[in-house]
Amino acid sequence: MGESVTAFAPASIGNVGVGFDMLGLALDGVGDHVIARRKDQPGISVSEVLGLDGAPHPYLSKDPEHNTASIAVKALWNDYGDDHGVDLRIHKGVPLQSGMGSSAASAVAATFAVNQLLGTPLPTPNLLPYALAGEQYASGGLHADNVAPSLLGGMIYCPKVLLPETVRMPVPKGVSAVLIHPELQVNTAHARRKLAKAYSMEQWLEQQAYFGGFLAACAASDLELIRKTLKDVIVEPQRASAVSCFAAVKDAAVRGGALGCSLSGSGPSIFALTESGKAGNLATAMEQACRSLGIDCQSWVSSLDAPGAHLEA
Repeated sequence: MGESVTAFAPASIGNVGVGFDMLGLALDGVGDHVIARRKDQPGISVSEVLGLDGAPHPYLSKDPEHNTASIAVKALWNDYGDDHGVDLRIHKGVPLQSGMGSSAASAVAATFAVNQLLGTPLPTPNLLPYALAGEQYASGGLHADNVAPSLLGGMIYCPKVLLPETVRMPVPKGVSAVLIHPELQVNTAHARRKLAKAYSMEQWLEQQAYFGGFLAACAASDLELIRKTLKDVIVEPQRASAVSCFAAVKDAAVRGGALGCSLSGSGPSIFALTESGKAGNLATAMEQACRSLGIDCQSWVSSLDAPGAHLEA
């Protein structure tokens, strides 16, 4: 007993604007770490949850019945575990209620780590249903647009009707993602409940056209087609008002030459896709627009082919 492993799982951009609940993108440079250690006592425990400042997290529970990481691990352990147990130590790198897949990153990192403790009984893609068990608890719905890219990396097509199967999509050459996280919070479960339940055929067809065109544009590295199709005419209009800086940041992104800009998940984070050479300046412009409204923020620039969950020494 006492054997331990540490896994990292990246943050993610849910929906990628055009693909509500069906498309997600992994992010470079930001994510959660989970240390999983075997213990003699049976069951799953959480001994530590640290926030971004390295101090005990003021909001996340160490109760294994109310933590996304332990819920995910419990599902895996029930199928493949032994008589012993596992203790989890969770180090958050993704802010809560940020629109960056915070709960997904914890669930993925924990599941990946424990799979390694078990001698890797499952190929990485087969861990998806277990990580989703934790994410579903947090978000109130079964959707993989944060879990799948966090687990697998890159841009993932993951509609509910295909799960647990997913498709890793080709990404355009020379394009990067810029993500701004304003110091605001949006509760994903609440945001989902507020969405309208019915849409017109005209709205549905328009959004489907943008979604199909965007996927084709990415596969062909057609930047002008990305610019024409990276649009959300259904969900973004319903959620934009909940993020007070969204209009200003999006305007700065468009003026800075972004190929498109939208909310990441339910917000408050905002992402843009841009030619890689413009990414640094675009991040600065988007940050300045946010701060001009008195809202502090962070930013990251990421490739569109960022790696998914992996072990750390």
